[in-house]
Amino acid sequence: MFSIQKNPIDVMALRHQMTDPTCGALVVFEGLVRNHHEGRDVKKLHYTHHPVLAQKEGERIVAETMKKFPMVQALAVHRIGTFEISECAVVTLTASAHREAAFDANRYLIDSIKARVPIWKQETYATGEIEWTSPCPNCGPVPH
Repeated sequence: MFSIQKNPIDVMALRHQMTDPTCGALVVFEGLVRNHHEGRDVKKLHYTHHPVLAQKEGERIVAETMKKFPMVQALAVHRIGTFEISECAVVTLTASAHREAAFDANRYLIDSIKARVPIWKQETYATGEIEWTSPCPNCGPVPH
């Protein structure tokens, strides 16, 4: 499962969804807004996305993760909107019978989301400067 939402992510509810008696490992990654980027002080972030393409690519990545690793479950949630420092922007969860697969799958899942899903980030710096970026090389310019 992959979803994009505006509301805060309820990590405990997601963990509950991942409960499976065949799993001995559950890996949870929470991506938090940090207060710096490349030596500059960050005051806040804003994420926007291409709704249809982001959803489809996110679902594709979760399915790939399930095929690539001996997984029982994998899911990810990415928020959009404006975030203050320390807020959670993305969560990935992977569950497997063994920890190695769960860890490897989680890294693959978050790295693939960051590289391929059309989500753009706007950073507002302490200087007042605003910068738009997208880690996705095929995403193109920020949609207007």
